[in-house]
Amino acid sequence: MRFLLSLLPLLLLLHSLPYSAAAPKHNPHNNPTNSSHLVRSSCSHASYPNLCIHSLSTYAGPANTPRDLAQAAVTVSLSRARRISSYLAQLSNSDQGTKRERSALSACIDLMSESVDELTRTLDELKHLHAETFRFQMSNAQTWVSAALTDDDTCLDGFEELDVKVKADMKRKVTNAARVTSNALYLINRLDESRGRPRSQP
Repeated sequence: MRFLLSLLPLLLLLHSLPYSAAAPKHNPHNNPTNSSHLVRSSCSHASYPNLCIHSLSTYAGPANTPRDLAQAAVTVSLSRARRISSYLAQLSNSDQGTKRERSALSACIDLMSESVDELTRTLDELKHLHAETFRFQMSNAQTWVSAALTDDDTCLDGFEELDVKVKADMKRKVTNAARVTSNALYLINRLDESRGRPRSQP
């Protein structure tokens, strides 16, 4: 009995606490439905809307704001570029094909390496945006992603020098990467527009 009486003040204190302190607060930004709606509405006017929706819907990180989506799109694009660079390096190590084909492959490897560097710099810039330097940083991001897209297109042009079977596989991979990068550029432009300065679509 004495033990129960000693617990009484603690029980009264817990009972007096407001319910909101114990209950988890609802954050509308963490709602998967809201995130899905933002992805679909943001991708609706992208160059490749279905690919945009699919790549962002499967992204594991946050996708709750235009900045999140821009970062997610660049992250996906960077991942594709790195996989292609690895794939091209494996082809190069096989030491197959004519001298012209190996030369074209080598040029494509250099281009994809540049694309990886440009997308890496873009992602780092988007992760460290500041109000006072926002315009300058967005200009950097747009320039680098545009350059990465040009690298992809130039790499595609060089496929005409390659074996037909290899060319078809490489063309499919690089074309997909270029489309993802194009969508990333659109979402970066869209993020810039959200701060009041219109940009042309890629």
